[in-house]
Amino acid sequence: MESLEDHLLIAMPTLKDSYFDKTVTYICEHNDEGAMGLIINVPVSVTVNQLLAQLDEDLPNKPELGQQVLTGGPVATDRGFVLHSPQEGWSSSLALSDKVMITTSKDILIALGSDKAPENYVVTLGYAGWGPGQLEQEIQANSWLTTPCDSDILFNTPIEQRWLKATEKLGIDVAHLSSDVGHA
Repeated sequence: MESLEDHLLIAMPTLKDSYFDKTVTYICEHNDEGAMGLIINVPVSVTVNQLLAQLDEDLPNKPELGQQVLTGGPVATDRGFVLHSPQEGWSSSLALSDKVMITTSKDILIALGSDKAPENYVVTLGYAGWGPGQLEQEIQANSWLTTPCDSDILFNTPIEQRWLKATEKLGIDVAHLSSDVGHA
C-alpha cells in the first residue's frame, strides 16, 4: 500500500470502536513500521486559552484563543501537537506537506494569538497509532475511508462538520454507506 501520509482517514459509520466513532484523522506518518495520526474533529473540554494557562499562569487570556483543543487520539494524551500552516522557526517542527507542518514544542503555543503565530493551526492532545500492517488491515476490513488532505477541511471547516465534509470530498452520501465489505 502507498503511504497515507498527508491523507485524511475517515471512520466508517460501522466502525465498532467508540473512541473513533465518526472521526477524521490526519495521517502524519505511515510506513512499514506503522502509522501515526491526529484526530481533528473531537474536541476536549479545554480551550487553547485554558491550555496555555495550565502551561504558564502568567500568559494573558486572549479572546481569539477560545477555540477548542482537540483529542489527537488515545495515546500519550498529555502530549501536545500543533498542526499548522507552514512557518519556520519553531524548536521542534516537521513539514508534512507543502500546506501542513507539525510542531511539538512549547514555543509555538506561547506564540498563538500573537503576530508570530502561524496563520492556521489546530491544537491536539494525544495521538492515534497503528502497528506495522494494522492500519492496512483496518482499511481492508472496511473500517476507514481515505482521501488526500484538504487543508480547508483541516483549518477552516467547523469541527462538528469535518467528518461530513471529508466524506463529501469523496463524493459519498453517508446515508448510502454499507457495512458490507467487497473485494474484487
